[in-house]
Amino acid sequence: MMSIISEGEYRYNMLIKTFASRPEPPFHDESEQVEVWGQRWGCNNDVGQIRKVLMHRPGPELKIVDPSMRLPDIGAFGDPEKGWYWRGDTVPDLAAQQEQHDGLVAALREEGAEVVFVDECAPGKMKTVYTRDSVIAVDGGAIVTRLGPPVRRGEEAPVTRSLAKIGMPILRTITGTGLLEGGSFAFLTPKVAVLGLSSRVNEEGARQLEEVLRTQGVELLRVELTGYRLHIDGMIVMVDADTAFVNPTLLPFWFLERLKELGIRQIEVCPDDGPWVINCLAVRPGRVLMAGGLSDRTAEKFDKAGISVRVVPYDKVGLGGGGIHCSTAPLIRDPL
Repeated sequence: MMSIISEGEYRYNMLIKTFASRPEPPFHDESEQVEVWGQRWGCNNDVGQIRKVLMHRPGPELKIVDPSMRLPDIGAFGDPEKGWYWRGDTVPDLAAQQEQHDGLVAALREEGAEVVFVDECAPGKMKTVYTRDSVIAVDGGAIVTRLGPPVRRGEEAPVTRSLAKIGMPILRTITGTGLLEGGSFAFLTPKVAVLGLSSRVNEEGARQLEEVLRTQGVELLRVELTGYRLHIDGMIVMVDADTAFVNPTLLPFWFLERLKELGIRQIEVCPDDGPWVINCLAVRPGRVLMAGGLSDRTAEKFDKAGISVRVVPYDKVGLGGGGIHCSTAPLIRDPL
């Protein structure tokens, strides 16, 4: 028997067909972003002009460091039960750290970036200054990570609130047993990224990140870091659209060859360079903020490559285990 459709059903069907769903353009397309989210969010590279960056000024959370809790065997202060630690022989100098952090904020603003601060630090999370690890900005929005050790687990919540407050789309929050930290992620080109796997970044975290990148046609390379090294940003950082600053002794041969295939020239760190030189930040193509320590040999290589360096003192904040790159989480960069 033929079914008879009612007039109401017919009109409803015609209405749905007339105003059909539209999967295109994709979520990260600029026109879609502007219409739905007010502006284009995220990054598809590591060197485009920074427009918005997430930071946290060191504050009362550092008071958790108790000078009586010395762990001489590992050269640090710490409480294994509560999960906090501070490397070195002296407790944090908060005033000195704040002064240097303020200097970095001022430099970023002068270089054209809007600085957004973490809404409110989670109590006792004394590594929050290193905002890079808690969020990865990709084309169209943010991926909130899942930090590995107890000293850092919990930074994700205030970062999530901060992103929501400014209206940034959150494309993914790493869940389940996934571990992911932003310091071990880098865009090499707009269509190729790399992730360093370590005690802080596992394959499940990589899989969840890759799911988001795949929707944007981005290939994710995986590099197994050696020993107890944590993040890949101590081994490679992009300083121009086609130039990387690298420590080749810590990267596998196949990866160095892949950089060549991608047309990325490599400036290699030398023994005379300081410990934090690679942990620098490109604020636009060929313009880098660095904590200092660049040797004359490497400075000459930068000059020949057309890379200009602005030195921003940051050694006091670096005592906590992270440099300028660690302390900045770009949320918007100009696309390449």
